[in-house]
Amino acid sequence: MNQPHPNGPKPARITAGRIGLYTFLVAAALFFLLPLYTMVVTSLKSMDEIRLGQIFALPATLDFSAWVTAWSGACMGTVCVGIRSGFWNSVAITVPAVAISVFIGAVNGYALSLWRPRGANALFGLLMAGGLIPYQIFLYPMVRAMANIGLYNSLAGIIIVHVIFGLPLVTLLFRNYFVSVPEELCKAARVDGAGFWRIFFEIMLPIAVPMVVVVSMLQFTGIWNDFLLGLVFAGRDNLPMTVQLNNIVNTTMGERTYNVNMAATILTAILPLAIYFLSGRWFVRGIAAGAVKG
Repeated sequence: MNQPHPNGPKPARITAGRIGLYTFLVAAALFFLLPLYTMVVTSLKSMDEIRLGQIFALPATLDFSAWVTAWSGACMGTVCVGIRSGFWNSVAITVPAVAISVFIGAVNGYALSLWRPRGANALFGLLMAGGLIPYQIFLYPMVRAMANIGLYNSLAGIIIVHVIFGLPLVTLLFRNYFVSVPEELCKAARVDGAGFWRIFFEIMLPIAVPMVVVVSMLQFTGIWNDFLLGLVFAGRDNLPMTVQLNNIVNTTMGERTYNVNMAATILTAILPLAIYFLSGRWFVRGIAAGAVKG
């Protein structure tokens, strides 16, 4: 019988604490995955099978007709075009809003990291406190302002609203990241003749790539999952996917089609989930880098 090499890795000891930890992790994973499992299996069942009430049972046959209906045939009131148009509306809203807010927030964070007069931290804290105020307080003034400049119920209007509400958090994250960058880098660049923008694009922004990933993912998820601002500011022709999902779920003709509702819900959430699954390690690296620098 082969004996383990004395200098080799020691086998992990099975202790009560380790068993308890893994038991908790498995239970937590099952707790969070159970609703997703229920949604998926329900979306693949026919209505006759759903009426049997066996909510956790696997479908007898895989039926993707509910997914097709949810994408291109589900009814929102009297209009039965599915959630497809809402998907492209959400893309048209989210992509430019994320890009603009991340860029402006990075510039703001860079500028504020250089601005250090007496009382600057207190003033910065007051500015960031505005990001903690609930959206509902700003709705009426924002509606009036957007209506006065002709951007209410428009694609440009909802993009601007998301940029405005996202800037406090984005600026805070970038400022905390940039403030710990050694000043010698900027001083050396200034000696070589670099100005504000050249330092930002050639030095600060490449350094902040991990934070750009984190902020982009946070902004993308927040804007994509938004319901309130999209409902108020987007207008009927630009309703995002979340608003159209609500309209589909609350539209009933004859019977409530749970399989279609579940499929539409998964379609609405699948893009943010895919981004987190595919970019999760970059998100963790960015958070860790920001924590170390901050």
